[in-house]
Amino acid sequence: TVDYSGGMIVTDWYTDSNTTNDSLKFTIRFLSNEIRADSLKIIIHKKTCKIQSNCIIKKINSTKLESTIRSDIIRKAAMLEEASKDTKKKKKN
Repeated sequence: TVDYSGGMIVTDWYTDSNTTNDSLKFTIRFLSNEIRADSLKIIIHKKTCKIQSNCIIKKINSTKLESTIRSDIIRKAAMLEEASKDTKKKKKN
């Protein structure tokens, strides 16, 4: 789910093929239009189900995973911004 006006992305539950009982869900909030590490808030929830109807959901703190996601988003945003600048330069010429 993406909320363009609020600057937020919420994923579905992701389950790795190796871990059938655990799922992860990511919420990414864009706090600013600037490409900076502190302009992103990343929230990770983990769902563990022993039986299909008996699930526990909790927020997890994984600085390594959050950092990886943050770096990937910032790197991709910087690439898109650079490509956008290049396109504008070509249109002017």
